Amino acid sequence: MNIISGQLGEEPEISVVVPVYNEDENIPILGERLLNVFRELGVSHEIIFVDDGSTDLSLERILDLRKSHAEVKAIHFRANRGKSAALAAGFRQARGRKVATMDADFQEPPEEIPALMRNLDNGLDVVSGWRVNRRDPKARIWASKMFNWLVRAITRTGFRDVNCGFKIFRREVVKRIEVYGDLHRVIPILAYKEGFRVGEMQVSHSPRIHGESKFTGMTRGLHGIFDLVAVLFLANYQKRPLHFFGMTGFVMFSGGVAIDLFLTLRYLFGFGYIGERLPLFMLGILLMLLGFQSFCMGLLGEMLTRRNMREPAEKDLEKYL
Repeated sequence: MNIISGQLGEEPEISVVVPVYNEDENIPILGERLLNVFRELGVSHEIIFVDDGSTDLSLERILDLRKSHAEVKAIHFRANRGKSAALAAGFRQARGRKVATMDADFQEPPEEIPALMRNLDNGLDVVSGWRVNRRDPKARIWASKMFNWLVRAITRTGFRDVNCGFKIFRREVVKRIEVYGDLHRVIPILAYKEGFRVGEMQVSHSPRIHGESKFTGMTRGLHGIFDLVAVLFLANYQKRPLHFFGMTGFVMFSGGVAIDLFLTLRYLFGFGYIGERLPLFMLGILLMLLGFQSFCMGLLGEMLTRRNMREPAEKDLEKYL
């Protein structure tokens, strides 16, 4: 990973992190529109483009902007590592008190960043865009609606567009949450589970002008579901694995005991031999073994968790007002 930037200077009011993968036609337009927004707004800023191993002229376009605008920064990956890795790299380098993210296709207009900033100042830690009147293919829109319905059902939250790339955070949020794998899809849930105040704001949506989407296909939806399950498991059971594996093991072990106890009582009271119900008997044995194994996994998880526990870091302490 190469980081291309100038002198640090003073802390800007806002940093904008833009992951880029083969968007050379969009970058000059997006860069100028972002710069115009902040000129009119009159706030200090930096724009961090993260080139995720593009094979076109994206890096050259970013460096062209960098030559004439010192507030433009560039991070370059030699190979494609994914959107989560790009966002994580941008978050590490961001110095602004507020950190915004947006996609390089600018289907969400940069001119709505001031509204995001105002909503963030109204007592929130995260403001996520909610794309109304989406201008995407119908199959993609329906897949997104199904995923967001699943998110609401499982997390019992009101997120309507959790996967929108147009967001703004307070700096402490992006320094606290860890984004890896494909967890960029569920960043608002990560923040919510960490106790931050998360809200949504309606944003307009435009059709893509240049290029085509790099994130399509059925596997995208499956990855999103897996990410959601991972987030919920880590948020609820990372520090108490025995509560998950122990309960699972208890249910399976109890079911096995009940089955084999039924067969034993049936034999003792003369209603038939256990061998007559051999498949059911073997199922009971299997459930008991699996339940015991799951319980042991929970104990091992507890031992590893306790071993790795340390004194709370500064980021874990409460903020005293």
